[in-house]
Amino acid sequence: MSETSAEPLPTLEIALVKAGRTKIRYPAGLLQDDGTRITVRAPWAAPGVRDFGFVRFEPGDVFTEHYWRDRWYAIKEVYAADGTLKGWYCDVTRPAVRDGSLLTVEDLDLDLWCSADGATVLRLDEDEFEASALPTKDPTAASAALRALTELESLARGGLLPGGS
Repeated sequence: MSETSAEPLPTLEIALVKAGRTKIRYPAGLLQDDGTRITVRAPWAAPGVRDFGFVRFEPGDVFTEHYWRDRWYAIKEVYAADGTLKGWYCDVTRPAVRDGSLLTVEDLDLDLWCSADGATVLRLDEDEFEASALPTKDPTAASAALRALTELESLARGGLLPGGS
């Protein structure tokens, strides 16, 4: 991973909201906020191991997370405890909102995984998205979410996801 320093990073609290409820909340070190893109680093925040079959998130993993105020997604570089890149987990979200030290991101169900070597690109949770109320309740947001998933897939297949160095 890059950008290591002995000095502690300023901290943001990340709140991931889904269907109006906070799904998870965790602290992350602020690496950069240029007014459009916010980049943070955080350890795996959920308890225990989460095995998706194509990747395992586990204690010791570190995520470098990129959020945008003007894009409908977030991209998370996932590193193993030894610093090896596992890949990118991408969430389709509404644009991020920062209020002081709180960064709120609304998850819209759609996700994408790209392995570190770029050989595996998986669109995830399309069934959950279709079953959600979003396509009928907010068709404009649903359309933006689907466009964001297509953009993420294009970035992944083109080797254009951030980081990985």
